[in-house]
Amino acid sequence: MSATTAAPRHVLRTVIAASIGAVFEWYDLLLYAMFVPTISKLFFPSTDPTVGVLLSLSTFASAWLVRPLGAAVIGAYADTAGRKPAMVLSAVLMMIGTAVTGLLPGYASIGVAAPLLLLCARLVQGFSAGGEFGSATALLAEQDPARSGFYASIQWAASGFAVFIAALSAYGVNTLLSPEDVIGWGWRVPFIVGVLIGPVAWYIRTRADESPLFASQPHSETPLREVAANDKMRVLLGAGVVAAGAAGSFMNQYMPTYAITTLHLSASQALVGTLVAGAINTVVPMVSGHMSDRVGRVPVMACFGVVGLFMTYPLFLWIVGSPSMVNLVIIQALLALVMYSGYFAVAPALLSDLFVVRRRTTGISLAYVLGQLLFGGVTPLVAGALVAWSGSKSVPGLYLTAIIALSLGCLWAVRRKGVR
Repeated sequence: MSATTAAPRHVLRTVIAASIGAVFEWYDLLLYAMFVPTISKLFFPSTDPTVGVLLSLSTFASAWLVRPLGAAVIGAYADTAGRKPAMVLSAVLMMIGTAVTGLLPGYASIGVAAPLLLLCARLVQGFSAGGEFGSATALLAEQDPARSGFYASIQWAASGFAVFIAALSAYGVNTLLSPEDVIGWGWRVPFIVGVLIGPVAWYIRTRADESPLFASQPHSETPLREVAANDKMRVLLGAGVVAAGAAGSFMNQYMPTYAITTLHLSASQALVGTLVAGAINTVVPMVSGHMSDRVGRVPVMACFGVVGLFMTYPLFLWIVGSPSMVNLVIIQALLALVMYSGYFAVAPALLSDLFVVRRRTTGISLAYVLGQLLFGGVTPLVAGALVAWSGSKSVPGLYLTAIIALSLGCLWAVRRKGVR
């Protein structure tokens, strides 16, 4: 066994630590998207319901605006102090942001302080998530360089499971409680559950092992400066590659809001597709990661990207023409299978291959959050605004198609950088 390859029992412990943390982080981060219609009424009261939803989606997007700062600070910390302490820090910050969101009184109780404090909570969560991805990706990919695609994709499977349980929580609340109880207190329950998971994630991460590859090499004292000097183009290309997966996955998170506000389905009907998508995203990513270890990152991502390019807009035309729960489930399942489990699940390993070990976490974090900032967390807001502005219910499909085309071009350029 190589000195840069972890022992099997250490790998298992590390995978569990990274996975539980990813489930906790993404569950808390995505719950907001599941309750946008409710949160808009409580924190952004408006005579025009569309305005309230757009304001709520703006707050959802704000978590992505601060992620570059989290990527720079926590990513650099991971390259100097280690992947493990950086993941512990991100877990603590996410727990704080979730607690504030779940316990915060609404606009009717404390006025304008309610949306402002909600915004602060989302910013803390975004800062945390900005450093989480790079630290966890580097730690998992460095367990065994020959199987980095498989190990890095485990984080995506964990994130898919987080989507599933977040959607299941929202579905349960909207199905078991009356609309009055959901608005009164029921929406807070999933957030409080997320806070309770936090200490478990923190405890497990404090007992995880450090990356053997990181431990065996000299550490950078100025990773941000090194990335700025050597990897600017790699960061931009990595962000471009991430764009399609980020937009595709968050388009899927937007679908419940889209189904309620645009297709006029019920809240419980709108969440069924997200449940199915979460189940797919829990299982399939590791298959794609394994495939990328065998045939290469670029061929696998290109294959799924081309499929997504040609299927997305026709799917939106179909659901607009025939809005139903069954059709919504089919569309969300296909988006999950192609854009998340197929294309996006390989991105962590590809980003890991783009950067050298001494500044890997910083490079991964910056590339990932830049792609997420421009095309991920803002996707629900942009999609909602495009529908309101154009009057076309299918325009989100055109938006996603354009981003996929951009990512395929960046993927071709990454291949020329030597990533297989």
